[in-house]
Amino acid sequence: MATRTIRHLTDAELHGRRALVRVDFNVPLDDQGHVADATRILAALPTLHALLQRGAKVVLLSHFGRPKGAPNPKYSLKPVAARLADALAPTPVHFLPASVGPDAVAATHALAPGSVLLLENTRFHAGEETNDDTLARQFAELGDVYVNDAFGAAHRAHASTAGVASHLRPAVAGLLMERELAFLGETLESPERPFVAVLGGSKISGKIDVVEALLPKVDRLLIGGAMACTFFRAMGLETGTSLVEPDRLDMARDLMARAGRKLMLPIDAVVAPSMDAGAHAHVVSREHIHADQAMFDIGPESSTAFAREIAGAKTVLWNGPMGVFEKPPFDKGTRAIAEVMAHATGQGATTIVGGGDSAAAVAEAGLEAKLTHISTGGGASLEFLEGKVLPGVAALDQA
Repeated sequence: MATRTIRHLTDAELHGRRALVRVDFNVPLDDQGHVADATRILAALPTLHALLQRGAKVVLLSHFGRPKGAPNPKYSLKPVAARLADALAPTPVHFLPASVGPDAVAATHALAPGSVLLLENTRFHAGEETNDDTLARQFAELGDVYVNDAFGAAHRAHASTAGVASHLRPAVAGLLMERELAFLGETLESPERPFVAVLGGSKISGKIDVVEALLPKVDRLLIGGAMACTFFRAMGLETGTSLVEPDRLDMARDLMARAGRKLMLPIDAVVAPSMDAGAHAHVVSREHIHADQAMFDIGPESSTAFAREIAGAKTVLWNGPMGVFEKPPFDKGTRAIAEVMAHATGQGATTIVGGGDSAAAVAEAGLEAKLTHISTGGGASLEFLEGKVLPGVAALDQA
């Protein structure tokens, strides 16, 4: 069954009525307290515009940072309201330094149709992360319909994501949530082939469930990042001071045995004595990593081999960097993947980036517009790819 979305709501359910929208505005701030990266704010705009155009009073809830269940000025959403106002101008955007209670309820009723009210950080309440039912009921008093557009928080059963939906109906997905579910769910369930998955990052333990879920579906599985070193060690190779998970060696051997030719590992590596010793970085084959060196990126031959697989694919999923991409010269492998995926998109492939560091790398390369879909949810996208039920999605109405 498909999740109902705002497209299923009638004009009567929206016009002049309060649409309580859970968004994910957990964005970074710069040293001056201004929004440094507005990606998540901008990603919510299609939903907000759609609701505003249908005459709804749009009431927004979001978490921000980790204030540990109590009000903390450092984690106020006020700077986010200012950036949202810029993005939605000339639509009026109001901010209220409360998210439940009589003042908040009154403010939602007083809101003019076609305008927006952002309420204060949901995590200023201890009951948010414990999915407290009393708090969920208080959130439900803020709207006439509930819209969850916070895919990045959908893997958490919190009061503002799962709990509120049990007290406020209709409860539907926003357009961003709809898009995430379509690309990470339906597209990967029956992909156009060849289907290639690229996994990176530091630890195999953090991706093992994704590997297990993808292995039967993919035509090729490319492994980069430090997690490749655990496979190298499992093959009996020297890995020097690279990050290796000794307790996962048997798992790596088992995966290699089951995957056979589907699994592709780097054939060379960029190594250095330490992460901060970029000036001493050099390329070696995977068989020649010295005992006093560590792998911090895949090498150029690996980048070329991976690029060849991606270029020939019709569907590509990428989650996790190929190296320490935030520290040149260890960014080349990750950048190469981003560039070849952008090229593949131009050739007609469906390219999906599973959030987190991969999304940051794509943004840094300025290639966001050249990929089919970039997920806004790191943890949520991983859990969804693993086949887990996301509480924030399960709580919504089904079509």
